[in-house]
Parts: sequence; C-alpha cells; structure tokens
Amino acid sequence: MILHGIAFIFFILCFLFGMTWLRSGLFNIANQKIKTWLHYLTSTPLKGVMTGTVVTAFIHSSSAVMVLTVGLASSGLIPFRQTIGIMLGSNIGTTFTLEMFTLDMNYLIIPSMIIGCVLYFFKSPHVRSIGMIFVGFGLIFTSIRAIQWLATPLTTNESLHSYILQVNEHMILALLIGCVLTAIIQSSTVVTGVTMGFLAAGSIDLHAGITIMLGANVGTCITAFIASIGGGTQAKLTAYAHIWLNVIGVALFIPFIPLLSMIVRMLADSADLQLAHASVIFNILCSLLVLPFASQFAQLIETIHLQKKS
Repeated sequence: MILHGIAFIFFILCFLFGMTWLRSGLFNIANQKIKTWLHYLTSTPLKGVMTGTVVTAFIHSSSAVMVLTVGLASSGLIPFRQTIGIMLGSNIGTTFTLEMFTLDMNYLIIPSMIIGCVLYFFKSPHVRSIGMIFVGFGLIFTSIRAIQWLATPLTTNESLHSYILQVNEHMILALLIGCVLTAIIQSSTVVTGVTMGFLAAGSIDLHAGITIMLGANVGTCITAFIASIGGGTQAKLTAYAHIWLNVIGVALFIPFIPLLSMIVRMLADSADLQLAHASVIFNILCSLLVLPFASQFAQLIETIHLQKKS
C-alpha cells in the first residue's frame, strides 16, 4: 500500500512536470507571437474569445494565458474591458487538453521520449524547445496510464475507501478538493486529469468527477490573482473578473450536475471521456452566456471593485 502511494505521488509529479515542459516548449517557440495576438486581436469580445481559445489550446494552459493577460493589462497594453473576451476564450481553450488526454497515445510514448531527449541536447534554443514538447507529451501520457492503473489498488484499501465514499456522497467535499488542489498545484488541467484517472478506474462516480472539475475551475483563479498583486488597478480588475466569472459559473451549474451527467453519458461510453465532454459543455455554455453581456459584466466589476477601493 505504501509503495502504491509513493508511486501514485511520483506519477502525479511526472504529470505536472510533463505539463510544465509541454507548456514551456510551446511557449518558448511562440512567446512573442502570443503576446502580439493577445495585444491586437482583442478589440471586441468575440475576437477576444477566439484569440483566447486558440492561444490556450495551443499552449495547453489557461493559467499561463491569464498571467499574460494580467501582465498586459498591468502594463496598459490592453484595457481591462478587452480582457473579458480572453478570459472566456481561455476557459474554452483549456478543454482541448482534457479531450487530448482521452486519446489512445500509448504507441507514441516511447518514440516521443526518445526524440525529445535527443533534441533537448541540441544547442539551438528552438530545437531544445521542440525536445521539451516531445518529452512533456511522453511524460503526460505515461503518467495518465500509470495513475489509472494505480487508482484501483489504492481505492480498495479500507482506510482510503471510506474517504472515496465521502467524495462520492458529499458534493461540497468534492468541490473543495478540486478547488484546494488546483490552488496548490496551480493547474486545473492536472487536477482534472488525475480525476479522469480515478473515473476510468471506477474509483469515483461521474457526479463526483464533474464536481471536482467544477471546483478546479474555481481554484485556477488563484494564479491570475497572485499575478495581479502589485500590478495596478487594471491588473486587479482583470483578476477579480476572472474570479467572479468562474465562481458564478460554477455556482449556477451545480444544480444541473445530474442533467450534465445524463447528457455526457449519452455522448460517450468511457467515464474519462464523459468528464472531458462535461468540461467542454460547462465552459462553452458559461462563455457563450456571458459573451453578449461582456461590456456590462466589465462595468459591473468596475462598479464593485472601484467603489470598494474608493
């Protein structure tokens, strides 16, 4: 049991490390282009949504996109109101990564790791970044398979089994787990990815998995908030808007978890794919509901937080 626990923690760290390398490699290759896109392609909320979606899907990190957005708002390159569209798009774009996790990529793991290790030792920063992408890709899919394999023996242990039952039966606990773990790890993708592993192993039910995913959407706000500290009014308004957007979206969606579960069960057979689809539906619906009222939402944030400041 102890060995299983150590192995489980090890592969979660590998998952986190793989995500970091994948993001870093992609970000290094397209750093300046991403900043340009975020700067110029956000003049309307719709453009912001499209740009935020594409950039987040490309670098596999809504947190990184939000940190960039907060930085641009802080420097005055983007006014606060233009960041709303990017937020909505980043929430949609992050679902691409979860859908990718459900693909069967086992046959690519070893070639990806070998190619990545070889490329990483080249002197060219560009080639090294490509190597990081390949290594990150291999680590991610190795970790996913390992977590799925380890989830069953871990949850059959009597002491852990009682905790798993509490997660299945208590929505608030599942919500807090998703929120707190994401705030600590600062990656909703990693937390939801690990949850998909437990779902695939049958250790938790779909309702609990969706609730943890919703909690992760709240927990991911901590990254933008930390980035906004000392960044001025525009940066803080951006972070506050991100928090309000995700908290309100999750609060409104909680009563509809049974309905969402029913819908995704009709769309897919495997539990991990069902959770990925649930994340897509949640984030797209929330973003589309807010998009027509982006200007009013920005005005509301300004009214609340600028008045508080004064």
